[in-house]
Amino acid sequence: MPKQFTITYDYLCPFARIANETLIEAIRSGHPFEPTFSPFSLHQNSLAPDATPVWDRPVDRHLGSGVLALLWSVAVRDGLPRRFADLHLALFSGRHDAGVDLSDPVVLEEIAASVDVDADEVRALIATGAPMEALRLEQTHMVERHGVFGVPTFIAGDEAVFVRFMERHRIDDLERVIDMITWTNVNEFKRTRVPR
Repeated sequence: MPKQFTITYDYLCPFARIANETLIEAIRSGHPFEPTFSPFSLHQNSLAPDATPVWDRPVDRHLGSGVLALLWSVAVRDGLPRRFADLHLALFSGRHDAGVDLSDPVVLEEIAASVDVDADEVRALIATGAPMEALRLEQTHMVERHGVFGVPTFIAGDEAVFVRFMERHRIDDLERVIDMITWTNVNEFKRTRVPR
């Protein structure tokens, strides 16, 4: 079972919520996983080939569904890493429990405040352009190298697997999938590329 792997997320997806939430629960209960949480914009992925990519749009305008929340999460992941897990869970909860609009900066400020994240600090980190560049680099790399098309996708080494968990809080399901990532004798589980 790999301990180090990447997991993709977009707050719009309930299946990404289940996987990311369960992974954080597993880590907090003592599992030795060392994941990299990597944003993957479903909005960007749905754009027409000739459309302006979300990362080439001004940050002070509407970027598309879910993109601003991804920038907030990346800013905290990279600039305030001790606060990331709490914000990550709160953003998923805001979207899927409360049904809030994660494109609204005021909503994002409220969610950040609820987990003791300073909104001014996050805005300053976003203003540097680093979170948007991280989104561009990570998503482009995952698409080009691993054929990633959605969330949640688990990536370990050269293997990338798209998974939809059906139940929340099932660490045993998570362990089983992580154990299977490098098992290449099956494809419809659902691999983004046939490894042979």
